[in-house]
Amino acid sequence: MADPTINLKILRYRPGQDKAPVYQTYQVPFRADWVVLDAMNWVKDHEDGTLAFRWSCRMGVCGSCGMNIDGTPALACHVALSDYKAGDTIVVDALGNFPIVRDLVVDITDFMHKLKEVKAWTIPVEEKSVEQGEYLQSPAELASFKQFSMCINCLLCYAACPVYGMDSTFIGPAAIALAHRYNQDSRDGANSERIDVIGDHEGIWSCTFVGECSVVCPKSVDPAAAIQRSKVSTTMDWFTSVLLPGGNR
Repeated sequence: MADPTINLKILRYRPGQDKAPVYQTYQVPFRADWVVLDAMNWVKDHEDGTLAFRWSCRMGVCGSCGMNIDGTPALACHVALSDYKAGDTIVVDALGNFPIVRDLVVDITDFMHKLKEVKAWTIPVEEKSVEQGEYLQSPAELASFKQFSMCINCLLCYAACPVYGMDSTFIGPAAIALAHRYNQDSRDGANSERIDVIGDHEGIWSCTFVGECSVVCPKSVDPAAAIQRSKVSTTMDWFTSVLLPGGNR
């Protein structure tokens, strides 16, 4: 009896060379301990070395292998072949809402610019010297933002977001969630700078709260919650500035 197999129907596209994207189907071994990424690496190693896709850790940490699998944004290292049965066909597309560089590799330049816009790093209230010691933080202070620090920049939330799909000027779920993460950090002092960015028309107010960003997040970050909390805090800041015009935001 022949060994069981499964089919990968993969999008192939080289902009500037191909007239349009096409699908190519590969028959790969069906192994219960494999994930989709293993099957794709088997294709690249044994069938077609020209297949282009990103991956690095294979452990759901780096976020590199994000793609559409059977129509849903997912990490290829998270989707197990055991979720299917021998003879099934798995359809693999490039992440939606991003320009394709080649095959399953997309251009994430827009997101990288937005990450820089929201200053997704700690900006201390006051710089301390090494001699002054660490920036201390209580467990409760850490708990206030830890969930949102789990973002791995896999961009599944952007592929699932209908707002970003219609208007790429929207800052987007991950960038706003990370802005919220740093705004909640007791060691950070750049809240007002980030609010100026995410509180603009292209920021939190563009979100229609569909919530698909949180559904597809592989790390349970819940970007939708971060956006709604940012709406509340931004509104409170605005009321404070009106009622106490001389106060700090």
